[in-house]
Amino acid sequence: MKSTISKLVLPIVALAMLGFGVFHILKAQQTLPKPSPPVPPARSPFGNTIAGTGVVEARTENIAIGSALPGVVLEVFVPVDDVGKEVQAGEALFRVDDRQLRAQLAVQQANLVAAKSQLSKLDQMPRPEEIPATKARVEAAEANVLRLLDQYQRAHKLLASRSIGAEEHNILQRQYEEAVHQREQASADLKLLTAGAWEPDKAIARAAIQQAEAQIAQTQTEIERALVRAPVAGRVLQVNVRPGEYVGTTPGLALVVLGDIGSLRIRVDIDEAEIPRVQPGASATAFPRGGSRQEVPLQFIRIEPMVTAKRSLTGDNTERVDTRVLRMVYEVAAADTALYVGQQLDVFLSALPEPAANSVRLVHK
Repeated sequence: MKSTISKLVLPIVALAMLGFGVFHILKAQQTLPKPSPPVPPARSPFGNTIAGTGVVEARTENIAIGSALPGVVLEVFVPVDDVGKEVQAGEALFRVDDRQLRAQLAVQQANLVAAKSQLSKLDQMPRPEEIPATKARVEAAEANVLRLLDQYQRAHKLLASRSIGAEEHNILQRQYEEAVHQREQASADLKLLTAGAWEPDKAIARAAIQQAEAQIAQTQTEIERALVRAPVAGRVLQVNVRPGEYVGTTPGLALVVLGDIGSLRIRVDIDEAEIPRVQPGASATAFPRGGSRQEVPLQFIRIEPMVTAKRSLTGDNTERVDTRVLRMVYEVAAADTALYVGQQLDVFLSALPEPAANSVRLVHK
């Protein structure tokens, strides 16, 4: 009985497995219908076209604001909550710590006051109070000369009659001569006093004033450099600085990004292999990613005549990172187009027709 069951079960199982294998093979060979893309791909409106990737930027380009001086940020006048606000040219954006500079300015201003006071002192010389005292010393010296002259003359007569000795006569003579020199010194002091300050001394004082003023101007310039202002009127696009953070002067992350977005522009990268087909002033149309049905007409602005390494990457797996590109700049024709700075678009340009395959000939020498 068991032998009969085994003879029946094994063929049935084998047939079932064979049927399952045939079903699986047939199902695997079926061609599944291709799913429709969620968004239809953008299509060029031109017969001969060049495709490129465009990035939206401000009319003034995206200005990365940095700091002229390193230091700790004390104030940010456009905080994160105010990103997107309009600022005028010269409006303050943030301020680096300038307390040491302000203390230095106070010292220099005091030095300027001292230098001006010194010049004023020299200009007002001599002091009126000093002249009478100096004149009195001259008169006293003159009186002393007359007194000693009288004594010397009498001694000279007495010497002739041998009433006094030669030594006493010589002492009176030397006293008289000394009095004469003292009178000359007093007279010279009076002339020096009434002449006022020496002109070279005034020149030195004026130079000290100029030096102090120059130091003040230099420090004021440094204080002004510590206050970072908007170079142009535009909109704050990004703020990457906070109070208390240290900022340097080396290139790096932009502290504030500013730009005039009254009219947007699109910078298009054209692969260097397509450069022979580029037409200056070519018509162009852009399509935003994810909304390719929305056509954005563009107006030609310029071609940047320098081929550079590609920096704007799309993330496509087939994209080469060693590609060099020619950059063309277009302006968005419609001002009310909903685009944002930094947004990537698919751009199509009208171009020259592709050269025929047999149009290139090799010349052998």
